[in-house]
Amino acid sequence: MIVPLGDEYLLIRGGHSFCVVGRALAVFPLCIETSHEEVVQGVEQGDLIVASAPEGGLIRPALMLIELVRTFRMPLMVMNRGHPGSARLRFIVSAGPYVSLSCAIERGTHPDQHLLCGSDELSGINLSGTVQGVQLTGLSAGVSYEILERLPVTDVDLPMTGPLSAERKQQL
Repeated sequence: MIVPLGDEYLLIRGGHSFCVVGRALAVFPLCIETSHEEVVQGVEQGDLIVASAPEGGLIRPALMLIELVRTFRMPLMVMNRGHPGSARLRFIVSAGPYVSLSCAIERGTHPDQHLLCGSDELSGINLSGTVQGVQLTGLSAGVSYEILERLPVTDVDLPMTGPLSAERKQQL
């Protein structure tokens, strides 16, 4: 099925986990950092940015993670397999024209952006960007989806240190 999606988010929910999908709104280079190299992948307008929460939790951090990549072009960090920090990752993200969720990979250790760690109940879901939105396949019983409005993202630059001037306070 194709789910129409603009700048909003597609929330896919199981009983104890979820993933959120956003579409890239512009073309940009995505840096993927590993322990031994930096890979630069082109992200096209309409490509998907997917945040997965295999253990569930709050949805807002997943939305923020999508915006860090989509709006602020934050690079992705990939850990080595077996890294102890992998188990502590509550949210992981992937970006590209299509993304498949799998419970057979270790969180945060897969540099190929077409594969993202998901829970067992979301494993097998395939997402592809289309002109209209997102093509969604592999939904199992008990998994639902809904559209969420986009978080308000502002372009406010605050100084790193020191007080704000009165003029700057008024702008905010």
